Amino acid sequence: MSPTLLVLAAGMGSRYGGLKQIDPVGPSGETVLDYAVFDARRAGFGRVVFVIRKDFEELFREKIGARYTGTIAVDYVFQSIDALPAGSVVPAGREKPWGTGHAVWCAREAVKENFAVINADDFYGADSFAQLGAFLQGEDGLALKRPAFAMVGFRLANTLSEHGAVSRGVCVADAAGALRSITEQTGILASEVGAGAGNKFTGDELVSMNCWGFTPALFTALDGQWREFLAARGGDAKSEFYLPAAVSEQITRGQATVRVLPTASAWFGVTYREDKPRVTAAIAELVGRGLYPEKLWA
Repeated sequence: MSPTLLVLAAGMGSRYGGLKQIDPVGPSGETVLDYAVFDARRAGFGRVVFVIRKDFEELFREKIGARYTGTIAVDYVFQSIDALPAGSVVPAGREKPWGTGHAVWCAREAVKENFAVINADDFYGADSFAQLGAFLQGEDGLALKRPAFAMVGFRLANTLSEHGAVSRGVCVADAAGALRSITEQTGILASEVGAGAGNKFTGDELVSMNCWGFTPALFTALDGQWREFLAARGGDAKSEFYLPAAVSEQITRGQATVRVLPTASAWFGVTYREDKPRVTAAIAELVGRGLYPEKLWA
């Protein structure tokens, strides 16, 4: 069975100032997301499932989903503040959903095959999807004592923004390439990364950019973690249920193994509106080298 691409697209992009998932950056009006779907399709993915919010469903279907008609199967899942386990209630004071781990949990009924998870506003490159496609079509984690997952890894220095702080999942892997842990680091500034005195990061650290390969076995452990999280921190109005932290916890508990897939692909994103010219120029350079057509969709 062909793997599915699960795209986390529920965020409006508050720092960016708008629904950045539909902002054109390609020569023919393509979005960053268009390039992800294009790369996934040629890597053997057969379906894309978008995790979105109900309040912009119509706009998203019209501007994004409609592009892929006749090209790849498309489905939708909704992340909302009231998407909770049976018997749970929205904590007082909570105003928004709980982040990437919650978004993936919301897709548990829609995804029954091996799948990749990505952010809608990040460019991961063709090699990332090729490696994930090969892994997901060649692995049967359900037959193992511990489910086998995968993560595409990027150098921290290649994932920063010149226009503000970013959050990154900093990874530790063993000599065999197995992921051991991920620690979410917030407020990372490009000016504070490098060999300079006092800098916390060198730039060579391996980071997760939420580019994952999973089997459906993920959902069993994730459901338990989500319930534990709600019981312990659900009442915190600012708490976040991060996917990298959940995967790291599964590794620690011996519930999963994660293979790190180093990639030579360029990563870039549009965290801030000021990032857009750099992203547009980078894509134009890739198109100029013949790595992508001038127009992705007919």
